[in-house]
Amino acid sequence: MNEECLICKAPLEYLNMDVEMECAICHRKEQSKTRCVNGHYVCSSCHTAGIDVIVSFCLSERSKNPAEILNRMMRLPFCHMHGPEHHVMVGAALLTAYKNAGGKVSLQDALSEMVNRGRQVPGGACGFWGACGAGLSSGMFISIITGSTPLAGEAFSLSHRMTAGALAAIGEVGGPRCCKRDSYLSIQQAVPFVKEHLKIEMEWEKPVCEFSAGNNQCLGKRCPFSKANP
Repeated sequence: MNEECLICKAPLEYLNMDVEMECAICHRKEQSKTRCVNGHYVCSSCHTAGIDVIVSFCLSERSKNPAEILNRMMRLPFCHMHGPEHHVMVGAALLTAYKNAGGKVSLQDALSEMVNRGRQVPGGACGFWGACGAGLSSGMFISIITGSTPLAGEAFSLSHRMTAGALAAIGEVGGPRCCKRDSYLSIQQAVPFVKEHLKIEMEWEKPVCEFSAGNNQCLGKRCPFSKANP
């Protein structure tokens, strides 16, 4: 089984409260609840190093299937089995497929905004906030394409309903965490939502997970995207 610390490959541990930790890569000190059992901490900025490639990658994509786009991003070197990069990738895949399916959006500007928003959601939000970053990313996607703000009306409603739908699907399957599974579930909810409310028809074909061997907490047959559930 693969382990999880980017420094020593040891398992991670999660604390009950924030403590000051020093990033083992950039040596910045900040508050966090997550470290490996050997004491190593890697900050979100270092964990997501290379994430800016998402913009150029998505601008070259022509697929209308956001799960297909997401899978290709997941295979890139910057993406780990778990991590806050997924909080950007879900929304980026949806923005790209939406544009390719005929949605009206300035894709480069939208992707840059998605990177800025998504990277603000910390790793571990799924367990500590009760709101998985992949699900939140789907709501950010709706917020960006509808131009929602705290003073918006219908756009405010739609972005919240999208997030709620994604989180409900994630909660229905349950834990422990899997960033791949929760990303797929969020996109699975977003495709029909966009068709119904925004009249843009993206494509969807249920992915079969190719990453399970790297996940110590894989649900196996409980996961709707397992090879055991064609």
